[in-house]
Amino acid sequence: MTPSRATLLLALLVAVRCEGAVLDALVFFPDRHVPPAPPGVADRWITTADGVRLHAWWAGPPDAPATLLWSHGNAGNIADRAGVLRHLVARGLAVLAYDYRGYGRSQGQPSEAGVARDADAAFDALVADGVPAGRIVCFGESLGGVVSIDLATRRPCAGVAVVSAFTRLRDVARVHYGPLGFLAGGRFDALARVARLRVPLLVAHGDRDDIVPLALGRRLADAAPGAVRFVTVPGRGHNDVFDDPALLDAIADFAREAALRP
Repeated sequence: MTPSRATLLLALLVAVRCEGAVLDALVFFPDRHVPPAPPGVADRWITTADGVRLHAWWAGPPDAPATLLWSHGNAGNIADRAGVLRHLVARGLAVLAYDYRGYGRSQGQPSEAGVARDADAAFDALVADGVPAGRIVCFGESLGGVVSIDLATRRPCAGVAVVSAFTRLRDVARVHYGPLGFLAGGRFDALARVARLRVPLLVAHGDRDDIVPLALGRRLADAAPGAVRFVTVPGRGHNDVFDDPALLDAIADFAREAALRP
């Protein structure tokens, strides 16, 4: 789910004079409705360091070789990817998919700093539940790619896998609105963070993505200092990239390999 270009343009124009919660409302597009957990998926609740209660879905065997900590994009909620979650579990992985504050059943209102705290809390909850940090792969989609890369600079995970991710919010804005892109400022800067990664990175991107162009995914991968695997998903765009089973295979293979590293 992706907001319209007109909505993004309005967000950039208003950003000149707006800060904090007002600008956050123009970046985040949460859906509050989450249906009951599908078969084989359990509800989990996580409390952040600042006292916000988050809702999450957990699926997969407790002894899975790797666990994906899934940070979603800026629109919708975890229910939008229920089918993908089940397909990843079918490939032998465990998955914890959580909703940021203000999304789905999670309390609070989203912000860049708040989303980072949410990711920290989700990671720490996995470790508290007995999942070794060395078996956790930070997994992010679109804006969640920035969240996952940022998380991996603060927590000792096995690796990072991002799909349809961007370099910086303003780079995406420039693609659609030219010079007006600078109005996005320094928000969600993955380039600054990816340079600090010390774990393997998978970057996957659809070659027909008209929201976040393939070139931005390549640029993000090129900026990483360590082992990087780049996967081009042929014929897929921003919102249908997970329809390719080969991409799901690549994510599962990468996660298992990263978790097996000494």
